[in-house]
Amino acid sequence: MKTYVATPANRERHWIVVDATGHTLGRLSTRIADALRGKRKPEYTPHCDTGDFVVVVNAEKIEVTGKKRQQKRYYRHSGYPGGLRERTFAEMQARRPEEIIRLAVKGMLPRNRLGRQQLRKLKIYAGPEHPHVAQQPKPMEIETR
Repeated sequence: MKTYVATPANRERHWIVVDATGHTLGRLSTRIADALRGKRKPEYTPHCDTGDFVVVVNAEKIEVTGKKRQQKRYYRHSGYPGGLRERTFAEMQARRPEEIIRLAVKGMLPRNRLGRQQLRKLKIYAGPEHPHVAQQPKPMEIETR
């Protein structure tokens, strides 16, 4: 019996749409990261990109538990001395809600070329509209608690 190895020639990619309304950030991000990597497919190969395209809508309606809305911080640095900036989760949700989900999923992907390639297949939109209707994305079933 030979070990199956997926190649770019025989992989099959689908488009998945996820509605983030009312979902917890971390729980939703793990499901999205698994779909981007292809871990839920039987032909999953760790060193090959076998994942699907994921479209996330309503990113502005994502939830967090506990006091994370005021205590969770997002940092960025300009590269200059004294250039460290920080924002809370509430500020990020008001200004750039797409970036919250993108950063959470990015932290769950490999830190190499393959991870960057997989992150490019993630499309996030703050509202309910998205321009990927022509790809006929299928909804992802995610249970809520």
